[in-house]
Amino acid sequence: VYSIVMTSEELKSWRKKCNYSQSRLAEALSVDVMTISRWERKIRSIPSFLHLALRCLELEGGESKAK
Repeated sequence: VYSIVMTSEELKSWRKKCNYSQSRLAEALSVDVMTISRWERKIRSIPSFLHLALRCLELEGGESKAK
């Protein structure tokens, strides 16, 4: 099984590179802002699919089309 697990450092680096605050990223992913914080502080495990969701945000420019 092929799996890419993003580290907390990679998540924080991606978020800053793409100009997302924790609250903006939480809204884009439909999760609570504390979830982002806990991922970045290594309190909660980052889901194995998160890199795919972040890639979609990059491709879509970060704005949800469903709103």
